[in-house]
Amino acid sequence: MSSDRLLEFDDVLTRYEPVIGLETHVELGTASKMFCGCATTFGAEPNIQTCPVCLGLPGSLPVANAAAIEATIKIGLALGCRIATWCRFARKNYFYPDIPKGFQTSQYDEPLCTAGHLDVEVDGETYRVEIERVHLEEDTGKNLHVGGATGRIHGADHSLVDYNRAGIPLVEIVTRPVPGVGAKAPEVARAYVTELREIVQALGVSDVRMEQGSLRCDVNISLAPTGSLEWGTRTETKNVNSLRSVERSVRYEMRRQGAVLDDGGRIVQETRHFHEDTGSTSSGRSKEEATDYRYFPEPDLVPMAPDATWVEELTAGLPELPAARRVRLREEWGLSDTEMAWLLNANALGLVADTVAAGAPPADARKWWLGELSRRAKDAGVELTELAVTPEQVAELVALVGEGTVNDQLARQVLDGVLAGEGSPRQVVEGRGLAVMGDSDELGAAVDAAIAGAPDVVEKVKGGKTAALGALVGAVMKETRGKADAATVRRMLEERVLG
Repeated sequence: MSSDRLLEFDDVLTRYEPVIGLETHVELGTASKMFCGCATTFGAEPNIQTCPVCLGLPGSLPVANAAAIEATIKIGLALGCRIATWCRFARKNYFYPDIPKGFQTSQYDEPLCTAGHLDVEVDGETYRVEIERVHLEEDTGKNLHVGGATGRIHGADHSLVDYNRAGIPLVEIVTRPVPGVGAKAPEVARAYVTELREIVQALGVSDVRMEQGSLRCDVNISLAPTGSLEWGTRTETKNVNSLRSVERSVRYEMRRQGAVLDDGGRIVQETRHFHEDTGSTSSGRSKEEATDYRYFPEPDLVPMAPDATWVEELTAGLPELPAARRVRLREEWGLSDTEMAWLLNANALGLVADTVAAGAPPADARKWWLGELSRRAKDAGVELTELAVTPEQVAELVALVGEGTVNDQLARQVLDGVLAGEGSPRQVVEGRGLAVMGDSDELGAAVDAAIAGAPDVVEKVKGGKTAALGALVGAVMKETRGKADAATVRRMLEERVLG
């Protein structure tokens, strides 16, 4: 439990102005590592995806991964960056057990992409986040601290290192400081990472799975007295790995720093750790400056000089980006701003779009994803995208309802089967016998039983109170476990009771 004194969030805003900055790391989905041919499969047995190059053994020489360079340029283009005509790698020197070479091959003063921007919308207001640079480097290995209560090195009995991740292509996207966000600082930070994640996903260069570390965010925050001409000292909360946690980490740091400044204290420039369970941060280590890393050009790699024609071809081949897609879909589906906000807040836009592409009408696709499926995801404590049902299966379910094979009540039972792994919706209908009962002897028997079991209701209907038919329809539906077609049932009842 954190022992930091915290200022109320509203009190922070009355006295201080926040400035945020974000450094986002994206693991690229290439088949091999950045400078060698080792595989990049997630979850492999520890230390089996290694070789002399990514382990930094003497005499080994790196060769740059062309697919990773192309992917980085695509990200830069999607963010409106200027693509360098000449750049090179550098050695970033520091020792940590997960850096087997004793340095990280990265880019320093000559990055591949510079001077871009990304516009994000929060509560109807647009905020422009300037992009300082997009550069390419290699990922580190992964430390596992065994023992202790936190999973961190302090208090651990011993540590293990898995070098499978060492050398995987990593793109770092660094923003410029973002002032003027005020009370919206936490939401702007989250919106930026959300939009960036969607762009990278649309480009198809990474799966951006934050829970697996494919996308990680370092969150910088500083406070300065309102009206000050100078920004405050920043802290950097490292490796925040969920969108919600990005927002929570900004909010916490604003409250913590506000309390320190109110007490006459000084903010220390440092890295901090975010704790998912409490939403708090804790001190890590003092933050190094660039000079501490003793950067120098990587002597074992030639400079990169992307050909202008190649860059033009990559520009022309970019897919439709999320912002443009949202505008198009809102117009095509005839949605209001509020309806579009519902889709975005539920993280359902892509799922609905894919369901429509599979043949479902937009209204039906939205109904199932925002209704029944959102409820199930909430009950299970998972994201919509984590449910074991595909947009194609939802489109098939919509088709079954549309053709009258099942009704909405039966469709929910079909979903039970799909989510349980029993196959496609049609297979579940066949396997569970869930098809709607039409005008048949079996349904006729259920209708006759309902009439015989409620003579008082029958007399009311004959007496002109036709609304009482609803009770008889309900009895038939209960008897058939929802498998009867309600309209057919009503017709059969009218024929039998009213003649």
